[in-house]
Amino acid sequence: MSRDASRNRHGGSGEAAPPPPQDPAPLRFGYGTNGLADLRLDDALGLLADLGYDGVGLTLDHMHLDPLAPDLAARTRRVAHRLDALGLGVTVETGARYVLDARRKHGPSLLDPDPEDRSRRVDLLLRAVRVAADLGAHAVHCFSGVLPAGTDEDTAWKRLGQSLTPVLEAADAAGVPLAVEPEPGHLLGTLADFHHLRRLLGDPRSLGLTLDIGHCQCLEPLPPADCVRDAAPWLRHVQIEDMRRGVHEHLPFGDGEIDFPPVLAALAGTGYRGLTVVELPRHSHAGPHFAARSLPFLRAAAPPTAGTPALDASARPSDTDTSASSTTTASSDPVPSHGDPSATPEGSTTP
Repeated sequence: MSRDASRNRHGGSGEAAPPPPQDPAPLRFGYGTNGLADLRLDDALGLLADLGYDGVGLTLDHMHLDPLAPDLAARTRRVAHRLDALGLGVTVETGARYVLDARRKHGPSLLDPDPEDRSRRVDLLLRAVRVAADLGAHAVHCFSGVLPAGTDEDTAWKRLGQSLTPVLEAADAAGVPLAVEPEPGHLLGTLADFHHLRRLLGDPRSLGLTLDIGHCQCLEPLPPADCVRDAAPWLRHVQIEDMRRGVHEHLPFGDGEIDFPPVLAALAGTGYRGLTVVELPRHSHAGPHFAARSLPFLRAAAPPTAGTPALDASARPSDTDTSASSTTTASSDPVPSHGDPSATPEGSTTP
């Protein structure tokens, strides 16, 4: 069945979505290690704890808990002890660009024509599930990959379902949900595509969703806050950054078009209790700077909930005041100086 055969607001199945939890929850903010790639992992974790983050989005990569190097279990135990000592929660992310293939970005994927190539990606995800269980992570993130040249969509969806089946079984056994991310340009690129996969697999309980707020602004038909509410029953992980409509470029807060207070209010209203992780991989050259800027912005934009102090309305970002720099003093916590970014960002403008 084509993914476009029948769709409604929840992906075209016609079933009623289970109601999301209604009790507002204090939001917990993290920062992705893919935005701190120039730091040793131990230093990156210490930085985030010092800045006041609640957790970390840990991308398994050659410089950060290399999933292919020897003694993974022992190294994972050391990281678990470090996270516990710092009081940081964690989610495990698997979006490292070249961890499996030094010449193909995000290759091989779950959609590759070669079964052995697909099995390499499956093996990485199985390793990620084991790491997540040992770290006490709240989810394992993954994505589908792009449609290979010469492969029709129906075949690609079958490959995706077959590839994910053993990963979902391992995730279910480990008690760690697999959170698939709709990624612009990938086979599974939208929320509707996530629901297509969910129906294709029979709605397994270990299959959840990673919602990237910037991606919602980039290409979803609904505003980001509505995307959050629609995604609530399946939400297992959240990534966040600024973005512009129609342009897949991860931007620091205030540099894009997103009005964040309604988005974070919607997220808190769902009762989501996982981490909301800042996703700025292209700004890793100035990672400490952007980590220091991002948390006060998010705290100022977030709604007050039980256990969190209310902020004066004048300190909140608004439609007329969304620059990250204008909100770095909104938090009651002082922001330590970590240097200025370079004048020109490094790397391509496309994530």
